[in-house]
Amino acid sequence: MSDLPPNDSPRDDETGPADSFDQFDDIVAAETERDPDLAVIEAGSRTLRTQGGPPQGDVPARPADPEVDRALREVEGELVARWPETKLDPSLRRIALLMDVLGEPQRAYPSIHITGTNGKTSTARMIEALLGAFELRTGRYTSPHVQSITERISLDGAPIDPERFIEAYQDIKPYVDLVDAKEEHRLSFFEVLTGMAYAAFADAPVDVAVVEVGMGGTWDATNVIDGAVAVVTPIDLDHTDRLGSTPAEIAVEKSGIVKQDATVILAQQPVDAAQVLLKKAVEVDATVAREGLEFGLIGRQVAVGGQLLTLRGLGGEYEEVFLPLHGEHQAHNAAVALAAVEAFFGVGAQRVEPLDIETVRKAFAAVASPGRLEVVRRSPTVVLDAAHNPAGARAAAASISEVFDFSRLIGVLGVSDGKNARGMLEAFEPIFAEVVVTRNSSDRALGADELAAIAVEVFGDDRVQVEPRLDDALEAAITLAEEEGEFAGGGVLVTGSVITVGEARLLLGRG
Repeated sequence: MSDLPPNDSPRDDETGPADSFDQFDDIVAAETERDPDLAVIEAGSRTLRTQGGPPQGDVPARPADPEVDRALREVEGELVARWPETKLDPSLRRIALLMDVLGEPQRAYPSIHITGTNGKTSTARMIEALLGAFELRTGRYTSPHVQSITERISLDGAPIDPERFIEAYQDIKPYVDLVDAKEEHRLSFFEVLTGMAYAAFADAPVDVAVVEVGMGGTWDATNVIDGAVAVVTPIDLDHTDRLGSTPAEIAVEKSGIVKQDATVILAQQPVDAAQVLLKKAVEVDATVAREGLEFGLIGRQVAVGGQLLTLRGLGGEYEEVFLPLHGEHQAHNAAVALAAVEAFFGVGAQRVEPLDIETVRKAFAAVASPGRLEVVRRSPTVVLDAAHNPAGARAAAASISEVFDFSRLIGVLGVSDGKNARGMLEAFEPIFAEVVVTRNSSDRALGADELAAIAVEVFGDDRVQVEPRLDDALEAAITLAEEEGEFAGGGVLVTGSVITVGEARLLLGRG
């Protein structure tokens, strides 16, 4: 059941201006990974087990100062002109050279390194909130962004200021140029952003960095850090053309973030993936804590605005923890985040007592994760979710059914080319009365007609509508949801890509 009745009148700040659809052609965003179904680890290794935080920054708008906005656009243009982050190069040579000429800024603070297929950003935000609640200054590096590139680098729980983002780029640009001149290929978009983040964290300075890989692990540009804690969120099939066609093959690449003598926090994994990860842990003498064995989710209750959790950590149980995010997958992410922070503080190793429960409650209650089952409008209710693979779609579909009592749900789906569109459509088919297929503004978007052909095979011709522009797709979906009548409980779910979600968020007046 939704926390507000579906016939609730929209607030001004939720609906946005009527002419917001006109901004469509100016929107630029990027793609991300999402939260999946979970399986059970059935392998063993050396294990770790003993018998409030700062508000998360929302998605920032464009700078109000025209000069700052112009300067930020120039930096964005220079970054985008580089090798795209979607291209994986199996080498750390360029980023290592950049770190060397910058004086190894990534060594100035301890790090928690996060990989996996889905749930990385939400888990990173929870870890950040917990660390901040314990009065540590944090830096968080996540990708991609929902609306603003500045979201990728956060300090103290909020996106870096545009002015500081520009300054970070200008500070390292001479060194980037130096590396570019020496190498056959220039530093990529993602490598330069990674260098900016690590330098900004050292300059702050932060007490700890929370770093999400961009893709994979071993050859990811972030992997010039030695994370004292390595976190692996659930592994599923995605980026199969680059990382492998089975969970085990993908796990080989992701296991590269597990360093000598580190502590590894493993979310529940497919058995073959778990075996790969545990084998790597043994090879580097890392200590392992596994969800469902050393820590986990004991219980959860759907609550107004989120859910109430009972978590088992490495040092004991944490009861009555409110998490203002929806879905069982987010509850599991919370268990993983808590274990990661416990491991960082030495719970289960140097100390046996659990973390302070009131501080943990305060931290989780402050967590936000924009674009993850986020309600951005009422009457009818419009929900955004950045699911971009079948596992994420299944988790989103299950959560929608659990949290909202829609009598008629209309889907708006825009995906990137190369993604498993059929798998996503099949996951959503049981909950969508109709689907409006569209495309976002990215050059990598799958064409609306091509997506429609797949959708017709899954839904049938009478349940599929095609709207090539996202603004038209949103209007069409809202109209279809309103056909139920003012008090009937129709809703809209916008999904398929963070690009799609970011653009829809702006069109609907958020940001």
